[in-house]
Amino acid sequence: MKGKFQTDAYIKFLIYLAVIVLVNIAGLTLFFRIDLTGNRIYSLSDASKAAVSNLSEPLTINVFFTENLPAPHNSTQRYLMDLLEEYAIYANRNFNYRFYDVSPQEEGVSEKAIENRKQAENYGIFPVEIRVLEKDEVKFKKAYMGLVMIHGDLIEQIPAITTTDGLEYKLTTNIQKLNNKISKLAGLKEKVNIQLIMSSSLNQVAPFMGLSDLPNLPEKVKEIVHKLNETNYGQLNFQFLDPPADANLDEVSDKYNVMTLKWPDISQNNIPAGEGVIGLTMDFAEKKTSVPLLNVMRIPIFGTRYELTEPGALEEMINENIETLIGINEDIGYLADHGTLAIPDPMMGMQQQEGIRNFQVLLSENYTIKQVSLTNENIPESLNCLIIAQPTEAFSDYALYQIDQALMRGTNLAIFTDAFKEIPQPPQQQFSFNMGPSYQPLNTGLEKLLKHYGVEVKQAYVMDKNCFKQTVPTRSGGGGERPIYFAPIIQNENINHDFDFLKNIKGLVTINNSPLALDQDTLKDGKLTAHQLFASSKESWEMTGKINLNPMFIQPPEKEDSFKSIPLGYLIEGQFQSYFTGREIPQKEVKESEESDEASDIMETDVSESDAEKSKKPEMDLSKIESKAEFLQAGKPAKICIIGSSALLKDNMVDTEGNSPNAAFVLNLVDMLNHREKIAVMRSKTQAFNPLDDTDVVVKNAIKLFNIAGLPVLIVILGLLTLWMRKIRRKRIQLMFQ
Repeated sequence: MKGKFQTDAYIKFLIYLAVIVLVNIAGLTLFFRIDLTGNRIYSLSDASKAAVSNLSEPLTINVFFTENLPAPHNSTQRYLMDLLEEYAIYANRNFNYRFYDVSPQEEGVSEKAIENRKQAENYGIFPVEIRVLEKDEVKFKKAYMGLVMIHGDLIEQIPAITTTDGLEYKLTTNIQKLNNKISKLAGLKEKVNIQLIMSSSLNQVAPFMGLSDLPNLPEKVKEIVHKLNETNYGQLNFQFLDPPADANLDEVSDKYNVMTLKWPDISQNNIPAGEGVIGLTMDFAEKKTSVPLLNVMRIPIFGTRYELTEPGALEEMINENIETLIGINEDIGYLADHGTLAIPDPMMGMQQQEGIRNFQVLLSENYTIKQVSLTNENIPESLNCLIIAQPTEAFSDYALYQIDQALMRGTNLAIFTDAFKEIPQPPQQQFSFNMGPSYQPLNTGLEKLLKHYGVEVKQAYVMDKNCFKQTVPTRSGGGGERPIYFAPIIQNENINHDFDFLKNIKGLVTINNSPLALDQDTLKDGKLTAHQLFASSKESWEMTGKINLNPMFIQPPEKEDSFKSIPLGYLIEGQFQSYFTGREIPQKEVKESEESDEASDIMETDVSESDAEKSKKPEMDLSKIESKAEFLQAGKPAKICIIGSSALLKDNMVDTEGNSPNAAFVLNLVDMLNHREKIAVMRSKTQAFNPLDDTDVVVKNAIKLFNIAGLPVLIVILGLLTLWMRKIRRKRIQLMFQ
């Protein structure tokens, strides 16, 4: 009996063991994961699935990541492995990835690891320095934490992966870019011209400028272009231009948009006064751009310094400009005249510190910014979105007509406008007490267009008690914080999460916002729908009349009924009706110079014709010829997003990496208006800013009381309940054996 029992036990053990082994084997190929995170950060977005499933050529991702790194870098590596595994599930047969062993040399690694490190550095991936805590000591260690993506002959690097934030976004957008780039390069009918313009006269003064390597620059640029040509299917053409000594360098500088340098006599070295030009230009079809080669830095006390652009940075800039010129990224319109915020000029180098450089760089990663001048050209019909940021000059009726008709064609508008223009105080009054800038109301004409569409920007500024707090230095009155009422902090509950592109935006910081007002009758008559995007808190009010934004002189109103939540951003969508319906269609104003040119052409034509030829032509009354431009009274479905502040685009509000909620909001908004909402959702799903919900005093005290007294009482109750259950069980057992 005992032997049979032991045999049955062994058989059951073997069966259980076999089942466990088979389940594990099946789990290697048949497995599933459940993502329980709120933003589904461990699940691929739809845009990522589409990117890898539509690969036209083999894509290989080589990952160079040092093993056995301390936290949090080990979790970053684990996340990257899971992410690439997820890509592989949804990808077609053209997707491959591989992790390379690049263990540090001091740990006695194999020759294969040394070879892998050399391979990583050939791809432009170098070790980064990380902080390690070992045996209660903080040490610094070098580690490889990058990857390279190889698609056909094209290469894209992510040299340092130090965080999981936005990693899927970076991978997917790079995959899309590589896929698009191959298609574009393969179909080019002409080459991209890269031209180095540099005067040989600069070589004699280069040592005095700290540029001893300047004479070797042409050969270095040639090598960079040759290297890029290998990965761009031979579609690059390089030229070196050395303007002759008798050339008009001002004309050369204007023609090619390059830098001009002039120097005085250097008698001790027998170098006469002279001048020269230096710059790198790129052109393709009708598009042109410039790449800065020489950075001029004017440092107080130390004077002026000159630096050549590093070869690695120069190669990256040339590659980025190639993508822009051949149109890999989708075009997005940006209004470049009427006093709008200027797109930074790349020739300015490091001198231009203010403006919207961060926004431009982040936007250029996925779009080609097409600057539109309404004075000289029409809005291209191919644009999905036009950005209008801080217009300060009056729009003519013809300019408003172009914007109106673009909207009728289905072009979405992103308008970041201000109600006031800031006028700095005169230099002689800069040190006067309480003499800050003045604020002049703006009236550009765009207001009447927006009012026709059902929204109005009010002539006021929004103040909010729930705002940014400035730390007061001790020398200015001692410690504490000073509220900056004109910089509201937008709380989570005041952001419209009904839109997918806003679901993961939990807070914003704005500045100099003007309130927005809707005309419900206009919206109803036009069958338009208005959605509030975000608003201030219930403790906000409006500053009207004379504007003074000196924090020391701003006081909240005393009456409680003065406070309310104020809308700061709206999205209006539907089929808009043209502002010019029933009005005279404006015509483009021709400048006097253009009229004289046309007249001279006519005169030349008349002179060239003989009297006999003129007599043969039938006479016609030209006033009877009617001309009617194509006019759209009602438009296709479109959207207008209007924000009552342009400061949301500036560098102090948008970070360089694009990880802040402000940057995510602006970029997501542009993506949504450009019909790329899936990309917007993917970008913001790993937002690190997740504030707790605000609670009132009663709730806070209740939670505190429960933690102090409630938990001990609950434990005592559970203990008594357990004792009672055991007592009942003991009695039941006694009854069973009596």
